[in-house]
Amino acid sequence: MVLSIGMVIILGILCTKLLTRMKIPSFLGFLVIGVMLGPYALNILDHAFMGLTRELSTLAIIILLLRAGLGLSRDAMRKVGRPAVEMSFIPSVIEGVSVVFIAHYLLGISFIEAGMLGFILAAVSPAILVPRMLDLVHRGLGVAKGIPTLLLAGSAADDVVAITIFSAFLGIYTGGNINITWDLLGIPISLILGILAGLVTGAVILFAFRKWNFSNTEKLLITLATGIILNAFGEIMQGFIPVAGLVGVMVMGFLILDKNPKVGQSLSNKYSKLWMLSEIIVFVLLGAQLNLPLMLSVIGMGVIVVTLGLLFRFVGVYISLLGTDLTTEEKLFCMISYIPKANVQATIGAVPLAAGVASGELILAVTAISIIYTAPIGAILIKFFSDKLLTKDRDEDKPKEKIMVVH
Repeated sequence: MVLSIGMVIILGILCTKLLTRMKIPSFLGFLVIGVMLGPYALNILDHAFMGLTRELSTLAIIILLLRAGLGLSRDAMRKVGRPAVEMSFIPSVIEGVSVVFIAHYLLGISFIEAGMLGFILAAVSPAILVPRMLDLVHRGLGVAKGIPTLLLAGSAADDVVAITIFSAFLGIYTGGNINITWDLLGIPISLILGILAGLVTGAVILFAFRKWNFSNTEKLLITLATGIILNAFGEIMQGFIPVAGLVGVMVMGFLILDKNPKVGQSLSNKYSKLWMLSEIIVFVLLGAQLNLPLMLSVIGMGVIVVTLGLLFRFVGVYISLLGTDLTTEEKLFCMISYIPKANVQATIGAVPLAAGVASGELILAVTAISIIYTAPIGAILIKFFSDKLLTKDRDEDKPKEKIMVVH
């Protein structure tokens, strides 16, 4: 396993150097490395390493959400309050419900199975979105209107909504003890409790940082470990009361930056470096899971289902942004930013197959198609249109948002 990790890191760094010169997103190369080294091609990666995919993906998401929280400012959050809430559930629900009907009629699967597929596809990818929104903050694009903050805050809760509804469909199919009303009520409860948990843990960390003298590296380790524990707490509590631990992780980062900007910016710099390693590992493992022969067997219908779902998602984004002061160009950019699908789909895409769902292989194939199709297109479009659709902040506008800068 150690050999696999070393090989992945070296290939990932070389790939980054090559693709950066070509102005191509590095993660595309990592996906290709994963496909080539994975079980469906050369089969070089150690199976023990592959077996850690879920845990390493979760760790990467925690690192990303801490980075996201450390890139949010109180002023920006005030600007995007209502639309951020609406962006957290309207696009994913509209996309998920649309795919239920599209997949039922095009793929010939039951409504319950189509529901599972719909809400697997409905989650936006933090691994694609978060780094690119933080890059916008760094470049001063859209910051005056809080667009990066809007998309960061909305996407974190978006994933919670999609995964919760997916779990409800899976429970119905497998005959589990499912209470639909409670599951739906559990979404806002989960988000509120996640926010409260993040505020409490953030306050405790800030107290500890004031009370004792920790090095910057120790602060990094403390916040990362706390984020891991907070996420685990959320998973443990699912059997009793829903707590969105990952939302709490982002809130914790936000509170640290808000109350101690100096520490927050220092941690932000360190997490951006830590993400370099995390990004290589998570996307190589993601690529290794892609079953290309299975994907090719349904690629035509799969692309149609994913594309139609995205069109409905765009409608959801547009509805969420009604009544805001965003221009048509800025709304279009928000739609584009909600295209990418990657690590969330990779994490739960195989769950129906493992649970014995009749169309589990088909669901997995369409999920894999959604990753290969939307992750590169979404990332490239975000990069290409950011300069064309967003306004660069004037120098005199930047001081208010200065604490949002992430290097």
